[in-house]
Amino acid sequence: MRTVTYGGACSLDGFIAGPNGAIDWLHMSKDVSDIIAEYWKGIDTLVMGRKTWEVAQRQFTAELSKADGDSRIQSYVFSRTLRAIEFPGVTLVSSDAGQFVRALKERPGKGICVFGGGDFARSLLEADVIDEVGFNVHPVLLGSGVPALLDAHRRIDLELTECRQIEGGCVFVNYRVKRARSPKAAKRTSRRGAVAAL
Repeated sequence: MRTVTYGGACSLDGFIAGPNGAIDWLHMSKDVSDIIAEYWKGIDTLVMGRKTWEVAQRQFTAELSKADGDSRIQSYVFSRTLRAIEFPGVTLVSSDAGQFVRALKERPGKGICVFGGGDFARSLLEADVIDEVGFNVHPVLLGSGVPALLDAHRRIDLELTECRQIEGGCVFVNYRVKRARSPKAAKRTSRRGAVAAL
């Protein structure tokens, strides 16, 4: 089964963009470039919501053209208000995002990247289709902006798979979403955690 990943750069207080979409706080470095290059080797699909698509069109037109010109990248934009998207390699989807991505995971292919965040990422976390969550945490407190994570209306347990300091005082972290094998297994795990916390 294909892996769905969600993440990106965020402030220490959990925002992926500042007020009015500001991204002037982002610190680019060779570390970041290497992480991104390695990540994209394993990705052939992007999924995003309407708001992210509109921002991406305004700010990253050149990058989108390059990515969508690459025949191995397929993008899906989820919206119930858009009527059409005229862009190579981009498909508009109006059905339930969780169900669509769950079916997408069953198809042959490489990894699936959740592009952007906010309500769209929350809907996929709520649907339990995201497998990994990773962020390049920046040493800045933005105070407000676009939150990286919103309430998914359930607890999601994570297992740390990578944590390292990178240039600019940033910390790169990656987590795997832990899924209980069964309700009984989940109950046993919960008891062990409670005992360990005492």
